[in-house]
Amino acid sequence: MLPNVLRSSRNPRRRREHASPPLFWLEGRFFLAQRFTNEFPSAPSGLAIIGLGADPETFTQRYYDSRGVTRVYQMTLRDAVWTLWRESPGFWQRYRGAISENGSTITGAWKTSEDGREWRHDFGLTYIKVDAAV
Repeated sequence: MLPNVLRSSRNPRRRREHASPPLFWLEGRFFLAQRFTNEFPSAPSGLAIIGLGADPETFTQRYYDSRGVTRVYQMTLRDAVWTLWRESPGFWQRYRGAISENGSTITGAWKTSEDGREWRHDFGLTYIKVDAAV
């Protein structure tokens, strides 16, 4: 079930990134789209399209943002953990988010690496499912 409104924040107590509706099915319901807007001047807004991956139990996310950047991520949802990653020489990325028991929040962080071996924290990102009336 998709949330009516999903908020995300680099710091849940401060600014919020909003989109309405942020998640929606494309016609035919084969692909899920995620629209994101951002209040942080240094962070882009954009669109991600999610579909089945090449391997069983994986997904592929195609990312497009307001800077003209396009990226392809792999994605899994296992044991209440959402993982996104991409392996690109010089700029590897991964996000791991823990899904709460009631499914209302995903709390995680993005990390980056130049070589895929040594990772550094980039920023925390929390998704919060909220009532459509908000």
